[in-house]
Formats: sequence, C-alpha cells, structure tokens
Amino acid sequence: MKKAYIFPGQGAQFVGMGKDLYDSNGDARKLFEQANDILGFRITDIMFSGTDEELKQTRVTQPAIFLHSVIAAVCLGEEFKPDMVAGHSLGEFSALTAAGALSFEEGLTLVSKRAMAMQKACELQPSTMAAVLGGEASDIEAACAGVEGEVVVAANYNCPGQIVISGTPKGIELASEALKGKVKRVLPLNVSGAFHSPLMEPARVELAEAIEKAVVSRPMCVVYQNVDAQPHGEPEEIKANLLAQLTAPVRWTQSVVNMVNGGADEFVELGPGAVLTGLVAKVRKAMEASLF
Repeated sequence: MKKAYIFPGQGAQFVGMGKDLYDSNGDARKLFEQANDILGFRITDIMFSGTDEELKQTRVTQPAIFLHSVIAAVCLGEEFKPDMVAGHSLGEFSALTAAGALSFEEGLTLVSKRAMAMQKACELQPSTMAAVLGGEASDIEAACAGVEGEVVVAANYNCPGQIVISGTPKGIELASEALKGKVKRVLPLNVSGAFHSPLMEPARVELAEAIEKAVVSRPMCVVYQNVDAQPHGEPEEIKANLLAQLTAPVRWTQSVVNMVNGGADEFVELGPGAVLTGLVAKVRKAMEASLF
C-alpha cells in the first residue's frame, strides 16, 4: 500500500482558511507568524477574517493556499510519511516544501515572487481561461491549434471530461466556436490571466533567476511534476520543471494515472477544499472503466 499526498492550486481559497490550525497547534502558529514576517504583511488577517475580494488578489491567494497546505502537513507530524506527492500548479510548490525539497522560507518566498510575476504578466495583455466540459482531448487540442493570429492552448488536464483552455479572449472565443458540437459546454472562468500558456512567458523570465538561486534538496519521496506527469527527485530536474510549469500545461490527469500505476492506493489532500480529491476520483473511475 502506498500513500500519495496531493496539494491544491489557486481557486481553493476561502475566508477562514487555516484558522483552525493556527488556534489549535503551536507549531502552526509559529509558522503563520513567520510567514507574516517573510511576506511583510499580515496575511493571516486576510486568511482568517478578510473579505473574498482581498483573498482573491493573486499576491495573497497563492501564498495563502501554500501556507494552509504546508502547515497542514507539518501538523500531521510523524504521520506525514508520503510515498509520493504531487500538487496542482501552485500546489507543486506546496508538495515540494512538504516533502523537504524546499525549506519553508524558500518555498514561501518563491511562491510570493511567482504570484507577483504572474500578476504583472496578466496586466501586460488581456487574457483569460475557460473550462471545456466533455469531449476528447485530441479535439480540444486541435481546436486550439487551428486558431490563427491569437493565443489559445490546453492548459489544465484536470480529469477526463474537464480540460481548461487558456489564452487571449479572442483566442478562447474562436476555439470555443470550433468546439461546438464536439463538447458539452465551454464555461468562461473568472480569472485574471491566461495561466499555463505562452502569455506567462514574462513571468517565467522574471522567476528564472529566483528559481536558479533557490536551494533545492532531494525530497523525502518522489514528486510527480506537472510538466511531464513523471516522478522526480533530482534537484536540477525539479528546478527546470518548476520554471517550465509557468508556460506549460498542468498534466493532472496523467499525473494521477501515473501515481496509481506507481502503486498509489490512497490519496490524501492537504490544503483548503477537496477539489483534487474529486478529480482523482474521476480519473480512477475512468481508469477502471477502461479495463473492461
């Protein structure tokens, strides 16, 4: 039996997140206060009692989810013995920190810099994302590839029947038109930018130096990384994949399949919400169905 710990990305946040950990655990309280010092503002005030609008700011959201996830792992103490870990987008930083590849301070600092860089990239050009429900991945990829003069790509392979596309508003519109009759629905998402697309290249460039300088150690277990859905443990590979992740798709479906094939029979989500738990269930159901 192997246990996989999984860590959510942006969108899982809610006001009040992490307060139970802060109130009930002394180690958690110390880490939250350390985070306030590192970030230079009291993120705990926003997490515990702020407004939805305050929490939705990218500079707040990403560190907040990271903190909730990593501190939840710390609170498990000796119970936290993963055979493998993985995180969705931002969650990959949480997974690496929980598994010891990044120190708490290093992980939080990188997440904060990543959030700022992504926010700047969003402000350079109008861009957005949309969830494509139903349909085949090959049809969605073909629709994106067929759009000329605009940017639109498959960005998140979340589970069978749910792929998120990312790009310029016009690119999303043209791809959506091309998918009519091939998918159930294309649902625009309320996000500020085209994450995991070529439009995040300015953020990738800005973050490159910080990731290169970061101290990355061998994690306590393999980390299935988003860019190739493969297990990694070598520090230099981890760094390269972290940087590539900004402009490359999140291959979550493929990661879950590979973790199951690697022996994972229990998945535990650490962080706000249970979005990934739901996605894992859908991937596993599709895997079981494909056996018959």
